[in-house]
Parts: sequence; C-alpha cells; structure tokens
Amino acid sequence: MTASTIGAKHAFTTRYGGVSEGDFASLNLGFGRGDPDANVSANYRLLGAALGVDVERAAYTRQVHGSAVRLVTAADAAAPETPSHNDCDGLVTAERGLALFCFTADCVPMLLWDEKNRAAAAVHCGWRSSVADIAGRAVELMLSLGCEPEAIHAALGPAIGAGSFETDGDVPDALRAWLGREAEEFIYTGERPGKYNVDLRGALRCRLEQLGLRRGCIALSTECTVSCHDKYWSHRYTARSGLRRGSQCALIVL
Repeated sequence: MTASTIGAKHAFTTRYGGVSEGDFASLNLGFGRGDPDANVSANYRLLGAALGVDVERAAYTRQVHGSAVRLVTAADAAAPETPSHNDCDGLVTAERGLALFCFTADCVPMLLWDEKNRAAAAVHCGWRSSVADIAGRAVELMLSLGCEPEAIHAALGPAIGAGSFETDGDVPDALRAWLGREAEEFIYTGERPGKYNVDLRGALRCRLEQLGLRRGCIALSTECTVSCHDKYWSHRYTARSGLRRGSQCALIVL
C-alpha cells in the first residue's frame, strides 16, 4: 500500500506475499516471535525485490514505545538480521538510497517526506510515543536538516481504528495534555462504563497540522488493523484470539 502524498519510494506492507506459515502467514517481518528466522529473512528479500529496495543496507528501528527519533546515515546501514542499535521509535535521514524501516501491528506508522529539501522519516507512533510528541521530535529533526513545515508531506498508514481502540481514562487524559482542547474531537465515550475510544490517527494528523504541515499534504489511511486482521497484523486481535502474530512495516527511501 502507498500514499498519494509521498513521492519517494515507500510502502506500508500487508500480511500478503511472504513464505511464512501458520499463525505467521505469510509476510511476517518480525524476528523473535516464533517464526523461523529463515522465513523472515526470505520475506525481507521478497519485499526488497518487489520494491527495488536494498534491504541488506537499510536502517531499522529497535522500538521501545518511547519518543526518541534518531538521525541516520549510510554508517547505520545493516541487514535485517543484524541486531539494530537504533533504540528509538523513529528514524530520519537525508541520505539518498538508505531505506528507513519501522514496524507496527496496530500502532500508527507515519512516513514524512520533504522533496524540496531532501529528507525523510519513518516513525512508529504508539499512543505512548504519540502523547510524548514523537511527531514533534521527528519534524523538529527534519527542520534541523533545512526542511520547512509547509514542504513536508506525511502519510499515516493502516492502524487500529477508533472503533477498536478502547481505552481507560488515562489515554484521553494524555491526549488532552498533548493536544489541548483540540483533543476532544478524537475522544469518544465507550460502550462500557469507564471506557473510551480514541482516534489516534486523527490526533496525529491534528498534531502535524499544529506543527505547520498542510492538511492537503497529509494522507490518512482509513483501514483498521483489528477489523482487517486477515490483511494486517493486529496485536489486539491476536492477543484476544490466542494466536501468535507477526509484524508489518512502513518504509521509505529517498
């Protein structure tokens, strides 16, 4: 899947097109989840061949659900099997040909691209990293490279939708602290007492607009990974179902 706002080579992957079997069928890109490493490696090579991306020399996140975003160069390039030293949830680069990978299974994958000033980012936006303003950190790092907010294009990919993202009160409270009054548009009273539903993608688009990005330059997927669990990996669905899950990725390369 791709977004019309991003002119650089990029993709949001699905579960389709790999060699993994059973619970991991078929394009699992997550090591260490019980899927044989040989299958995961083969999936990366299939993905790279399909997109014309060198997965042997790319930058990969080692995600911690924090707000750290790291600037990477060719010195950070590695194969997917190599343990990443990028303990962060977002990557930014101005390096041509260096693919950036982040991983999701309900959290929001965010890609940023500035054609004019030649920079890109791949960011994993869970709710904790979102309210810690990982989007702001990614944009700030791009601005340090000479980018301009109005020149940055964004795409928010498939993720858990508001109808499936039931939370306790701590999540809405964190959104209010993050976005101010504008948060209310993305918080709904849940069907169960004391529960709420949250539109995290909408909240992230709001934050990007606060940071100066133009709404017309922000693409927002409407697909819910929980509802579309046959197409996308979903942590919530597999946890409920007692299944093991894989990971999909968002990637971009200048």
